[in-house]
Amino acid sequence: MTQSRTHNCGELRLADAGKNVTIVGWLENVREVGSNFAFCVVRDFYGTTQVVIENEEMMKLVKPITKESTISVTGLVRERESKNTKIPTGEIEVVPSDIKVLGKCRHAQLPFEINKSKDADENTRLKYRYLDLRNPAVKSNIILRCQVVAELRRLMTEKGFLEITTPILTASSPEGARDYLVPARNHPGKFYALPQAPQQFKQLLMTSGFDKYFQIAPCFRDEDARADRTPGEFYQLDMEMAFATQNDVLTTLEEVLVPVFEKFGKYDRISKAPFRHIPFNEAMECYGSDKPDLRIDLEVQDITAEVQGCGFGPFEGNTVKAVVVHDFTQARKWIDKLLADVEVQTGNKACWVKVDENGNLTGGVSKFLTEKCAALTEKLGLKPGSFVCMAAGKKAAAQKTAGVIRTMLGKRVPGHFDENQYAICWIVDFPMYELGEESGELEFCHNPFSMPQGGMQALLDAEGDTEKLLAINADQYDLVVNGYESASGAVRNHDPEIMVKAFQMVGLGEEDVKAKFPAMYNAFTYGAPPHAGAAPGVDRLIMLLTGEESIREVITFPMNKNAQDLMMDAPTTVSQKQLDDVHILINEAHL
Repeated sequence: MTQSRTHNCGELRLADAGKNVTIVGWLENVREVGSNFAFCVVRDFYGTTQVVIENEEMMKLVKPITKESTISVTGLVRERESKNTKIPTGEIEVVPSDIKVLGKCRHAQLPFEINKSKDADENTRLKYRYLDLRNPAVKSNIILRCQVVAELRRLMTEKGFLEITTPILTASSPEGARDYLVPARNHPGKFYALPQAPQQFKQLLMTSGFDKYFQIAPCFRDEDARADRTPGEFYQLDMEMAFATQNDVLTTLEEVLVPVFEKFGKYDRISKAPFRHIPFNEAMECYGSDKPDLRIDLEVQDITAEVQGCGFGPFEGNTVKAVVVHDFTQARKWIDKLLADVEVQTGNKACWVKVDENGNLTGGVSKFLTEKCAALTEKLGLKPGSFVCMAAGKKAAAQKTAGVIRTMLGKRVPGHFDENQYAICWIVDFPMYELGEESGELEFCHNPFSMPQGGMQALLDAEGDTEKLLAINADQYDLVVNGYESASGAVRNHDPEIMVKAFQMVGLGEEDVKAKFPAMYNAFTYGAPPHAGAAPGVDRLIMLLTGEESIREVITFPMNKNAQDLMMDAPTTVSQKQLDDVHILINEAHL
């Protein structure tokens, strides 16, 4: 044992009664019963042990010690009269002969009670994260994270993958988010970038002759926080396979992730591999999302044809989607709250009707749909007690709004959300291109390094025709778990000629490709193998395994929602000399 302790605080049992032991840890609590009698709880990484003070000498030693000081206790183990069956050491206690303070807590008032730290304000928890992590409930997530990462490494290694680390200081690359830039001291005016992902390096490894690569890779993106995404940095199980197809990658990840969910997951039920494959267009049509939560049994239906000509302005000339719930008993106030929440989340209004006991439409926009009742009844399978919530607009907007409606109805109306499981699927056949919401120009939809389905011929056939280009799918795929995108990957575009042609479609020429991706472009000209890969997010995976609602609960030292490290006070200002060394001038007008 370390630090001269003979046992840790979670180790002693009834069989140890009569032994003289030394334990060390934090003084969690002192409960005085009389002038010379008290119960103390000592906590270390492994658990807690009760220490009983029974004489004046020991009481004098204990009284001045503040809670959360670290102490060493030497004493005799004996059987407890009043046993605590809730903890492993609940049958014994230690009667001390000596108590030493190893590290004094110099604060009589703690920012929060350690064992109730999760109830404290989040910013306070992050500022005093070293105290928050003393809470066994918080620490358990970090321990599980370590175990899961070790298991992922073991499984990947068993499958013949080599763990290879890639550079942290690299060149800026358009990965879809803002880079973190690092000024280069020896190269005035130039910058390194922290990698948003090891994308180019892992593809270069494939061209170098490595067959199977992986790493638990740190990634850096200057993007806003969400409940399922931390700002700044995150980790992913990055992997790539040479001479591989999409099915090779999907099968490998299923064989790695299913055992992890079975071993560490909060829920006993998990989708059986091979997971269901849902094409992107089908996902948007049926679920209104490319990351559908399949624990919800509701689907989105298209009623555009059935409602045209009804006289309701938002429906005319637009796509109209509907979500139906049968045996609906919620009150009007409940419906109004649903519609308000949908509008807040999507920026679009929803509308509704109900079916009365006679099979007629009532409430909401029913006056516009009276003549459409028969058609809607047949299309949607309506019956007395059915509730229909609808969204209208351009196709993409109607789909996404209906997807939010589906999720809200599924989780709020009893009987439609089977929560205690891992419902997993692959979303496949993503569009290669899309029209930018702001620019209106053709852009890459998902990943510019993906192989278009149909290869060069598909690009040549569609060249100059925006509609045909938008119809090209890529060999891209996402793993979705309980409504969260948990991995993303693709079959890579390893042919430099196809790569140049793919970029030409978005207005970038061969010289642009060479300038943006010089190493990868040049490497591909020396004979690159077909290759494919993916990258499950480790942080998000741990969040799903633990059932936590915030990803910050499974990160050891997370930033807050504003990308601030409150504990280390980062970001912070630096000295003028530091700025001069890297040739940086601060424009005060922009502060």
